[in-house]
Amino acid sequence: MLPLASNSDPNFRSKTIKTPLPNPSLQVTADHNLKQVDAPVYSPGPNDVLLHIKATGVCGSDIHFWKSGRIGSLVVEGDCILGHEAAGVVLQCGDGVTDLKPGDRVAVEPGVPCGDCFLCQDGRYNLCEDVQFAGVYPYDGTIQRYKVHPAKWCHRLPDNVTCSEGALLEPLSVVMHGIKSAGLSLGRGAVICGAGPIGLIALTSARASGAHPLVITDLEPRRLDFAKKFVPSCLTYQVDRNLDAESNAKMIRALFGVETRQGGGEYVAPETVLECTGVENSVVTACYTARRGGTVMVIGVGKSIMNNLPFMHLSLAEIDLKFINRYRDTWPTGLQCLAGKILDLKPLVTHTFPLENALDALNTCADLSNGSIKVQIVDEKDHVL
Repeated sequence: MLPLASNSDPNFRSKTIKTPLPNPSLQVTADHNLKQVDAPVYSPGPNDVLLHIKATGVCGSDIHFWKSGRIGSLVVEGDCILGHEAAGVVLQCGDGVTDLKPGDRVAVEPGVPCGDCFLCQDGRYNLCEDVQFAGVYPYDGTIQRYKVHPAKWCHRLPDNVTCSEGALLEPLSVVMHGIKSAGLSLGRGAVICGAGPIGLIALTSARASGAHPLVITDLEPRRLDFAKKFVPSCLTYQVDRNLDAESNAKMIRALFGVETRQGGGEYVAPETVLECTGVENSVVTACYTARRGGTVMVIGVGKSIMNNLPFMHLSLAEIDLKFINRYRDTWPTGLQCLAGKILDLKPLVTHTFPLENALDALNTCADLSNGSIKVQIVDEKDHVL
């Protein structure tokens, strides 16, 4: 498997090329700073394409790498271009590329697995330990004008799907993998913890999947107001900071009613909880919210160690506490959801910034007082070489 184009990857063998336009990029540094600099432009190697990135969404992980310098074992040890939620236009094709041509609009699947390990061979390539993931040191990401990427991991956009929507396929893929793993049931209740971009995509996807009723929770009332407008049939719950996790869970469960079957036992309590924040207290609340025999699917990214999980409650209630790592085999189906208008994610993009002002985009995303949901960085320059 050929490596991603990265000026920090010693195995990368392609040559730099000159372009009539500069290649502005947004890079994170090992000392927790951001800088906007022109990056090299590489020619596509065999089986690669050179892309003009037209839209990149800012993800919470980009903020984590900037502010904390790491996510679990993923550590920023040097300069690295951020960004992985992207779509763009093919400019050049390397030798061996037959499925794409210059001018094609594509969504970028940012992870390039090794293809040889037992997980890749088993089809679980999202768990590959040697994955080269765009925007994770040392592999440069998509907040730049020009990027080389393997053609295999570029998915052609239908004519009725914009590059902005194409860039939303990455967070949609996270949700799709979580929903598939959780096994949402038609007509069964579900809770979504967190009304950020992932939580809101989970909310509308759960609705499209037939789960009902739906409750979404958050600390921020403005995000809950947005959720209610985005999916009018949902119920909302503002998490009470003055209550413990078990008490908040009791309030959430009350929204589903109190009906019981003869002989006792929960009937309408939520079967599935999609935890989309990764915050420890929210995960604990989710554990107390799911009904006995239910499922808690942790989609959000949290801290490395959580000490307060209610182990015996989970055990006695036989609640499945499950996790996902990114996604696999989701881009084709995600494209069908957008092209077929099963999902409309366009309202989630509340702020856009030109590539040259990418730093402002990250600052806007990092400050919740700005009221952003999904911030995107776009490049309207002509894609010429």
